[in-house]
Amino acid sequence: MAKLFFYDTETTGVKFWKNGIHQIAGIIDIDGEIKESINLHPRPHPRAIIEEEALKVGNVTRKQIFEYDDMSVIHKKLTDRLAVYVDKFDPSDKFFLIGYNNRGFDDSFLRAFFKQCGDNYFGSWFWSNPIDVMVLAAEKLMDVRAEMVNFKLMTVAKHFGIEIDKYQLHDAFYDAQLTRDIYYKINALS
Repeated sequence: MAKLFFYDTETTGVKFWKNGIHQIAGIIDIDGEIKESINLHPRPHPRAIIEEEALKVGNVTRKQIFEYDDMSVIHKKLTDRLAVYVDKFDPSDKFFLIGYNNRGFDDSFLRAFFKQCGDNYFGSWFWSNPIDVMVLAAEKLMDVRAEMVNFKLMTVAKHFGIEIDKYQLHDAFYDAQLTRDIYYKINALS
């Protein structure tokens, strides 16, 4: 049984060691079927630096993110949902963590989020080698890569014929949905 967690984060900057998460969204997919969608908004860690440019990208304000629930409350909501599908005490029962450019960005933020919430058991929920759909797409699109204007999520999704709502881009939930769509398009080509 393949347990997949397609996810994305929106953050207050690009450095996981100094910025924080203000949105975590994911899709729990088991054997190709969506079991549950998650869209959570934690207040960033109190020591997180909040960069205005990052807030503009995420289409949120400083006031909004400070009204979100404390990150420990969000952490509990997230792990409670994960626990419905995975037994964190069973080392053979975990999610494959899947994102777009997650290995270079989101994974570090999500791991830091768990640690900041006092949870050192990130690896109890997820297999240690996350799947990066951007890397999978790079291999599939080698022959046309030079013709593409960039390799952003929207560009790759469009290439695979996925309809885009540009106004929803940089919403973690929408981006997680696009990531899942691309993943299944790539796998259909294999």
